[in-house]
Amino acid sequence: MKAVVCKQFGPPESLVVEDLPSPRPGPGEVVVSMKAASVNFPDVLIIQNKYQFKPPLPFSPGSELAGVVKEAGAGVAGFKAGDRVIAFTTYGAFAEEVKTEAARLLPLPEGMDFKTGAAFLLTYGTSDHALRDRAALRAGETLLVLGAAGGVGLAAIEIGKALGARVIACASSADKLAVCREHGADEGIDYAKEDLRERIKALTDGKGVDVVYDAVGGPYTEPAFRSLAWRGRLLVVGFAAGEIPKLPLNLALLKGASVIGVFWGDFVRREPKEFERSLRQLGEWYRQGKLRPHVSQTFPLEKAVEALKLMAARQVKGKVVLTAG
Repeated sequence: MKAVVCKQFGPPESLVVEDLPSPRPGPGEVVVSMKAASVNFPDVLIIQNKYQFKPPLPFSPGSELAGVVKEAGAGVAGFKAGDRVIAFTTYGAFAEEVKTEAARLLPLPEGMDFKTGAAFLLTYGTSDHALRDRAALRAGETLLVLGAAGGVGLAAIEIGKALGARVIACASSADKLAVCREHGADEGIDYAKEDLRERIKALTDGKGVDVVYDAVGGPYTEPAFRSLAWRGRLLVVGFAAGEIPKLPLNLALLKGASVIGVFWGDFVRREPKEFERSLRQLGEWYRQGKLRPHVSQTFPLEKAVEALKLMAARQVKGKVVLTAG
C-alpha cells in the first residue's frame, strides 16, 4: 500500500511517497482502508517537529480520515470489516491503509460521504468544545473569529450561529470573507486592509465583543483582546501565524476578562463522556443542515506535499482533502 512518509523533520517538500507492507491490527486495533483524509494545520507542524506530540521517525502524517474497516483485531467490539467510519489518529492518516486503536473510531454518520466525514470531526469538534464548553457562548452575544476562512474558523462561524450569536469574521482577503458570509457570518473584517480594533469598535458601537476565537495568534491576538467587552473571553485555539503572542495581563484585570485554552485532543482523552455529548450535538446540527463542511480542494494521496504547502502558506479556504481507494 502507498503511504506518505516523513523520514526527517522539515517542510512538506521533505516528505516522500513509498510502497509499504499492509499493516495488521493487534489487540484492540483496526485497519481502515482510507477513502479520504483531511489536511489540518497540526499536520504542517508535526512534520517540522513543532507540534506538542512528537512521533518517532519515520511516520506518516495525517490526523483525520474516513474510510472502511478492512480488518479488526482481537477484542474489538462495535466495529467489523466493511463498516464505514471516521478516525482521528494524531498521525498516520496519509496512507491507503491505516492502523489505529478502535477507540479512535466513530461510525460515519448516515448520509455523510467520505470527503465530508474526513473534514468534519477535528474542526467541528474543536470549535464546539471551544465555544459551548470553554467559552459558554450564549445567544445574543457577539463572537469574533480570527482566521475565519480556515477549517476551524468556518466551523466556529456555523456553531456560533447555531448558538444564536452574532458573528464577525476576520480574514485576510475579500474572497475569504465571501466564503465566511456563505457560512453565516454577519459581518466581515479584512485585517490585511482594515484596522482591526477600529472596525470592531465600529461594528459593536464601541461595546466590544464577548468572545474571541483565536486560531491565528501573531499580531492579531492583542488588538482582539483589547477589543473584548466586560467579562469577555479569549479562546486560545492555535497559532497559524507562527508566532505565540504575549499579552499584557493588566488588560485581563481591567476588563474582567478570561484567557481560555482550548486543547481538543486532551479534552477527548480526559473527558470522554463530555466528548460523546459534543458528538451528539454536532450530529444533530448536521442533520438539521446547520453545519456544512467546506471542502475547497481535493488531491490524490500522491499530491499530499502540494496540499500541505497550501496549508503552510495559509491559502486554504475550509478544508483540503486527500483521496485514495
